[in-house]
Amino acid sequence: MSPLLPSAPSRRSALRALAGIGSAVIGATACGPGDELTGAASTARDTGAQGLRMGAEWESHARTFMSWPALESVWEEDLPYAREDIARVARTIAEYEYVVMLARSDQQKAAQKACGRDVEVIPLAVDDLWARDTVPVFVEQDGDVVGVDLNFSGWGNKQEHTNDARVGRTLLSEYDIPRRKAPLVAEGGSFETDGEGTLLITESSIVNDNRNPGKSRDRIEDEIKRTLGIKKVIWLAGVRGEDITDAHVDSLVRFTAPGVVLLDRAFPGMPADAWSRAADQAKSVLSKATDAKGRPFEIIDLPQPDLDRITGEGDDFVSTYTNFYVANDSVFLPRFGDRKADKRAKSILREHFPQRDVVHIPIDTIASGGGGIHCSTHDQPGGPVD
Repeated sequence: MSPLLPSAPSRRSALRALAGIGSAVIGATACGPGDELTGAASTARDTGAQGLRMGAEWESHARTFMSWPALESVWEEDLPYAREDIARVARTIAEYEYVVMLARSDQQKAAQKACGRDVEVIPLAVDDLWARDTVPVFVEQDGDVVGVDLNFSGWGNKQEHTNDARVGRTLLSEYDIPRRKAPLVAEGGSFETDGEGTLLITESSIVNDNRNPGKSRDRIEDEIKRTLGIKKVIWLAGVRGEDITDAHVDSLVRFTAPGVVLLDRAFPGMPADAWSRAADQAKSVLSKATDAKGRPFEIIDLPQPDLDRITGEGDDFVSTYTNFYVANDSVFLPRFGDRKADKRAKSILREHFPQRDVVHIPIDTIASGGGGIHCSTHDQPGGPVD
């Protein structure tokens, strides 16, 4: 993929220009590095390699991490509106679970004012708002939480990430969580798990020389299994070179329970494109596959809205509902403005999460920048914080 980008912010477009990679850290905390975790461990509940288990998103959360967008060079004139969206998401989630917002020290006060008193804003240097990709993936080991630092590289050096590359180490140190450095480069949005050893992933987002040059799919699969405690990896093709993430799975297909997935589908009548073909390919693969426990998949379509009826705009607008976020007692999905489609998506999510409140959040600027609610949040497993 070429590093030449349009000026508008985008995660689902041809790429952004490299902007000041290598710039100084602003507002970094004084924390030291997290602990490097090594060695094997005894078997925990339903674990994979080294007694590790990567839990499902619907399990209990201690907190949700988010990041305050910092760079005008990325968002340009849309930066204030991106911050409005992020603050709205944080305030809404905070009604259900504890939310921690990471912000540069010189932006902390403004972020706190925007997010309100129910959100904790801490001084930790970040570049952009995509906490799903910059915050470590969490796994269980012997009943304890371990953070797996995925070596964030700006999606293959496509965007400034001097501070975001350090979020993993710094955040884990801040919360005294043991750190395991992954042997590969990836992002949290690359992974979708059922909590029982099955992982869905797009080949385009990780078997890619912009992240893991020279590594075969088999080698990467082995590294994923050893690092995350995964038992079975199901590979989907994805889409290369059409967005900054190379098609993360969290905008394509999501678990709602072991053996049950929701699949993004284009609005009926839309012409076929790379994304709809990726969805077709994913459906074909999943319809023939079984999960780590030998169960076939139940696949439910989650249709997108009519682009003529949405309130957002832009060629990079991400109109998928699959980028939803499951939090304690709740599920959050975008409201795009197509009332019929919004209502249908909410009904589908309510059917699959009947014991949770299903809450719409308007995110037009985040979506126009190529992401969604899931992209901008990252859950830490554990008992809820009072």
